[in-house]
Amino acid sequence: MPGAGRGGGEARLRGAHSRPRLARMGTEAACAPCRVNWPRLTPLWLRHRRLGLQAKGQNFMLEDSAFWIFGGSVHYFRVPREYWRDRLLKMKACGLNTLTTYVPWNLHEPARGRFDFSGNLDLEAFVLLAAEVGLWVILRPGPYICSEMDLGGLPSWLLQDPDMRLRTTYKGFTEAVDLYFDHLMARVVPLQYKHGGPIIAVQVENEYGSYNKDPAYMPYVKKALEDRGIVELLLTSDNKDGLSKGIVDGALATINLQSQNELQFLTTFLLSVQGVQPRMVMECWTGWFDSWGGPHSILDSSEVLETVSAIVDSGSSINLYMFHGGTNFGFISGAVHLQDYKSDVTSYDYDAVLTESGDYTAKYTGLREFFGSISGAPLPAPPDLLPKTAYEPVMPALYLSLWDALPYLEEPVTSEKPLNMENLPINGGNGQSFGYTLYETTITSSGILSACVRDRGQVFVNTVSIGFLDYKRKKIVIPLVQGFTVLRILVENCGRVNYGTNIDDQRKGLSFFPEELAVLATLASSVLLGAERMAAWPWSQALPEECSPVLWKGSGFTSRRPPLQSRVHPLHLHLQFRRVCSPLNTPSLSGLPVWRLSSSVTERTQDTQWAPPRGAGKSLFKCVQCLSLGCPGHGAVCSQFKYLKKNL
Repeated sequence: MPGAGRGGGEARLRGAHSRPRLARMGTEAACAPCRVNWPRLTPLWLRHRRLGLQAKGQNFMLEDSAFWIFGGSVHYFRVPREYWRDRLLKMKACGLNTLTTYVPWNLHEPARGRFDFSGNLDLEAFVLLAAEVGLWVILRPGPYICSEMDLGGLPSWLLQDPDMRLRTTYKGFTEAVDLYFDHLMARVVPLQYKHGGPIIAVQVENEYGSYNKDPAYMPYVKKALEDRGIVELLLTSDNKDGLSKGIVDGALATINLQSQNELQFLTTFLLSVQGVQPRMVMECWTGWFDSWGGPHSILDSSEVLETVSAIVDSGSSINLYMFHGGTNFGFISGAVHLQDYKSDVTSYDYDAVLTESGDYTAKYTGLREFFGSISGAPLPAPPDLLPKTAYEPVMPALYLSLWDALPYLEEPVTSEKPLNMENLPINGGNGQSFGYTLYETTITSSGILSACVRDRGQVFVNTVSIGFLDYKRKKIVIPLVQGFTVLRILVENCGRVNYGTNIDDQRKGLSFFPEELAVLATLASSVLLGAERMAAWPWSQALPEECSPVLWKGSGFTSRRPPLQSRVHPLHLHLQFRRVCSPLNTPSLSGLPVWRLSSSVTERTQDTQWAPPRGAGKSLFKCVQCLSLGCPGHGAVCSQFKYLKKNL
């Protein structure tokens, strides 16, 4: 229902106002947890440690105590570091005792051999903060994580290998995983329970049963973790479609679900394949992600409360995915391509227990009462909400067209055939991960341009846009030209698929038609004009992944001022707004109903904005850390399509 999970729905919460009823699922079922003295079982309290989390019969045991995992997912890389404590305190106040988080390989190793664990990617600081707040940690390090991230969190430079087989024991993949795990696990091992840290369990890969292309792969990942010092309880996680194939010896299988209707079947199946073991729902989905052009996904709070109650009543441990979703900053959001290709929006609100900006919901209120009813001590008071404000509408102060900016970019890459962005010889040989690639060549005749682009290409004759190419539109008529004319195709990477069996086929840019392979006899990309291939591509140009202020200052940016002509696109818009008080969070910096696609930059952070005239993704959350006190606010919007004269 519209509005569910956003407050005002307290009267509809069923199962949230009394202790959960005890339920039995066969003679082997565990009892639902009675009141538990959670304050004694926290990372700071348990200083003299002998045995970490163990699976003993139908129960989890932590030291000598039966232990139920009441977890919630918050991803450090989707939340500004300044808000980590706020989100974790709200989790603790909700009655949860465990934090779960993914670890994104593509962000931690953006270029082969170059690692980044700084700032918002400081995994160690996030885990230690969880311990300080009083939360245990279940780590989900992948290497593949899905999580609606570009390529499921795998780095795009892996695709430079034309024979790459992701998520298998293919040597090119395992060598890269080994190097990454060498660096990652060196940071993780000291944070384990055995060494005084809060990590009580580690997940092996993620939902591999739904992929299942190599029976040797899961044992390889498990061994890779153990060889590098992981000694805590190992888990796997699968949905109903992959549960039968995602299990690996020596790791406890857990399940992912959204509805209590799946609970009986899945737990019964687990009993049949791994005997009497503790049951856990690793992902109890509190909502769902949004795709561009579609509606905002909403899962009614009463349904969530009923499912959580049923899971806990059955004696299962539980993790809420997501407790707080956050934001896919930059271009990191992924896509799905089952029947049709659909890219994910920037917001990862997920209709979760907390909103994207960290506000409470009806789900939070109901869940707090529910978990409080089985806690052996009063829950901490929920933190106050952070203040927010709405800023005055702003008009773009300056603009810069793409064509004006080209002379100030790096020298173009010259090649006889167009290269996909992953294989461009830039960024230290690591190609281009995100953003746009501009392809140019010279033509002397008209005809029908036939090309396959990934994911969307805007076609220009000189600087005039004549149409688009995408998954469904693969041909376009090139008008009659006189003499030498520059044909340009601006290709945008809308996000690599994060879930499915086709993740090996995620190279972005210009590519070939599968039916032409026999004719072309080459793996090179192809573009057809009329009946003949273009003989040469004078150059293909990679565009910067971020809208850099340096570009504006060096390109005569200040000489371009609105009003704009509607034909001046693509372009960068420079915004300026005046602050009259200390900067505050904004529920939404700008609603952008006049652009389909844009990228927003505010001093410190970049958001990619998928803003259709309808559907999810019409606004951006901006945090106070993006806005500095004492000077005018600055921002930029990179618009691929027509600019209309309308306030933001």
